Amino acid sequence: MATTTTGETMQESETSVRSTARDVFGLEELREGQDEAMTAVAEGRDVLAVMPSGHGKSAIYQVPAVMRQGTALVISPLVALQADQVEGLEAELGPGRAVAVNSSLPVSRVRAAWDALADGTATFLFLAPEQLAREDTIERLAGAEVSLIAVDEAHCVSAWGHDFRPDYLALGETIRRLGHPAVVALTATASPDTRADIIDRLGMDDPVEVVQSFDRPNLHLAATHHSDPDEQHQAVLEQVASLPGTGLVYTGTRRDTETCAAELAERGLTTAAYHAGRRARDRDAIHEQFLAGELDVVVATSAFGMGIDKPDVRYVVHAQVPGSLDSYYQEIGRAGRDGEPATIHLHYRPEDLGMQRYFAGGAPASEDVRTVFAAIAEHGPIRPAALREHTGLSARAQKRVTNLLEHSGTITVRRDGLRARSGISADEAERAASDQAETREAIDDSRIERIRAYAETTSCRRRALLTYFGEDAEAYCGACDVCESTGAEELQEEQAQRPDDFPAETAVVHREFGRGTVMAAEPDRLTVFFEEVGYRDIALAAIREDEGLLDRSEEGARG
Repeated sequence: MATTTTGETMQESETSVRSTARDVFGLEELREGQDEAMTAVAEGRDVLAVMPSGHGKSAIYQVPAVMRQGTALVISPLVALQADQVEGLEAELGPGRAVAVNSSLPVSRVRAAWDALADGTATFLFLAPEQLAREDTIERLAGAEVSLIAVDEAHCVSAWGHDFRPDYLALGETIRRLGHPAVVALTATASPDTRADIIDRLGMDDPVEVVQSFDRPNLHLAATHHSDPDEQHQAVLEQVASLPGTGLVYTGTRRDTETCAAELAERGLTTAAYHAGRRARDRDAIHEQFLAGELDVVVATSAFGMGIDKPDVRYVVHAQVPGSLDSYYQEIGRAGRDGEPATIHLHYRPEDLGMQRYFAGGAPASEDVRTVFAAIAEHGPIRPAALREHTGLSARAQKRVTNLLEHSGTITVRRDGLRARSGISADEAERAASDQAETREAIDDSRIERIRAYAETTSCRRRALLTYFGEDAEAYCGACDVCESTGAEELQEEQAQRPDDFPAETAVVHREFGRGTVMAAEPDRLTVFFEEVGYRDIALAAIREDEGLLDRSEEGARG
């Protein structure tokens, strides 16, 4: 259970947090939400912090880690980011106080890091999530005094997030085996359903949720509709060639990155194409060039950007519509981190949504699900590489099935491999996986519908974006193309017509769709996220006419 404190003790903790932040890290003033989150961690509470890039998320675990006895374990997916963090912490605390273990380091550095953990000199240990698949790693950690566990880029743990990574699935088991020290989950973007999934997947105990505003007022939002793909492509080239400063262009495929980068180079820009198919050293070189200001523009797939903290990106242009507003927000958030104006532009063609539905995929074959479950039941605990010898599936196809089985609760992911839950047949596992796949497909489809609604909105574009994340917003922002073309008076009149009996985050139950949460109220409809079917627009007229359609009572919502 979460630790409770008296008001006096909490006040003492807050004072200690502020003094440590100031004296050790030179933080004279804390940003909104930082002190609340740091104090909770210092008191041993679990914390989920959703804060925009540049808001100081790292300090939320760094300050309490210095205050607590033992070593803080930091899970970070990016080796380059780990190196930056270690360098910064050593500058603040002294050599040897922050160490990392990853595949890029020589054996001597890895050995020294483990020694620093064992003798207690390391205040921080940075690991990639895949390191936790090693039993010897868990044994080393279990033999040490782990003060807290910080999970960076925590949206990666959620299948509903925009950058799900299977290596993150085992973190909940790691936390359990280490005795559940305070857990700090950090991310720059997570919709309410993703936040709930993070809490569930990590086994967080009554966490303090600190969610800061998703609004970035310095980002000017706009979208252009196209009917012809060639015209769309040329419009992207012309716009990017005319924009000042350094920028990013996101495309849908690897081939598109190469084509667009080459054509922008012909227009005199210094460019690079970035995608997961390029060699690791080439990708690292592009990162370094981008951060050093040696490139005018990077044309990339969604593989580029996590952990990149370049303050002066002046524009982010999407050549096609992305798969969700989660990924869109993460990508546009790389612009204007210095607080100066930045251009955000989406080039949209309705036909592009078909590509996103293709990438989302459908349910795996029923026979594949039964085969995988039966093999795990017979041979488990078994690691994925060995499992393939029994299933005959490709690594990608098998991973898709095991992720679905794990999320449907029929197998567990443990340190020693995959295990089937007892008392479940292959047919029962297939039915549970099929139900889970239907839910996931419905939610994926609803997210694609939300990005379509954003691209086609005739209301304030910023409001359309913010309400997706459960944040209410004014009808007129004055810094998007819709507001500029429509005007304040007309949009503010629209705001006055919104119903006030369904505020954002109201818990509801729909007769057909089940439990949900109100995300936004418009003059004619509610947008609700339902646990089983995703985002749906419900006409207010239907709610008024049918009293039992939507129950907003606490009893009904929590059932």
